[in-house]
Amino acid sequence: MAEIEKNQPVELVVNGKQRVFDIDNPELPDWIDRQALASGDYPYDKKLDDDAYDALLEKLQIELVKVQFWQQATGKRVMAIFEGRDAAGKGGAIYATRSYMNPRSARVVALTKPTETEKGQWYYQRYVTHFPTAGEFVMFDRSWYNRGGVEPVMGFCTPEQHAHFLKQTPRFEKLITGDGIHFFKFWLDIGREMQLKRFHDRRHDPLKVWKLSPMDIAALTKWDLYTEARDQMLVQTHTEHAPWTVVRTNDKRRARLNLIRYMLKTLDYDGKDEGAIGEIDNKILGFGPGFVK
Repeated sequence: MAEIEKNQPVELVVNGKQRVFDIDNPELPDWIDRQALASGDYPYDKKLDDDAYDALLEKLQIELVKVQFWQQATGKRVMAIFEGRDAAGKGGAIYATRSYMNPRSARVVALTKPTETEKGQWYYQRYVTHFPTAGEFVMFDRSWYNRGGVEPVMGFCTPEQHAHFLKQTPRFEKLITGDGIHFFKFWLDIGREMQLKRFHDRRHDPLKVWKLSPMDIAALTKWDLYTEARDQMLVQTHTEHAPWTVVRTNDKRRARLNLIRYMLKTLDYDGKDEGAIGEIDNKILGFGPGFVK
């Protein structure tokens, strides 16, 4: 395994205070450890118990298997996109959703940077080729919304391209839902100290170090710019036909359970067990720009 390049400590302003964060120091700073779970006004002071989580998740995963049988019988198409800051828990939420689904009809799409050919195409084109066919459940680990956040903040698109994207995307998504695809848009919202804690965990865990990219490091000092881009994106692309579902993810367990519950409650599949699905926690899951901190 290749060594990650050493990084210089960075000065950050967090909650109005000047802080120094050295991701290469094996010892997690006390100010992060103390404030991580509560960051971003997270509503719980403890994470959900492991045993409770496992029991609840199993019930939801059984319901997801029912969804697949319903899709196979009816040809219904389901598509979900998972967006959020780095380390917000997108991959884990997708894994929890897909774990016991038939991989032949439940796919994950995680595209790399565009090729030269793709750069010359209609912006949405390379994503459309991965849309579900009859009976498929497709999950995007990041999507065309790269142009709503990463690209303008990191200088990978022009301001004109960004503005055009925000104008065109609601029209594009109207075509998706108008064609009968069940379409979910999830924004996974994480507090800043929790993001820093997860970055630190990745840096010092040999099983997770591959998750930490140079882009993550470059983004450390751009929190406010990402916040501005996120807010603009949510306001302009939260529509009646394709609303944003916002999930607070400082506790990944609560986030995953509520995200899956929302999809199950929305889909009208055969054999649905409302008791097994349970109730959505409105402190964890909400809708549109008004639910982010």
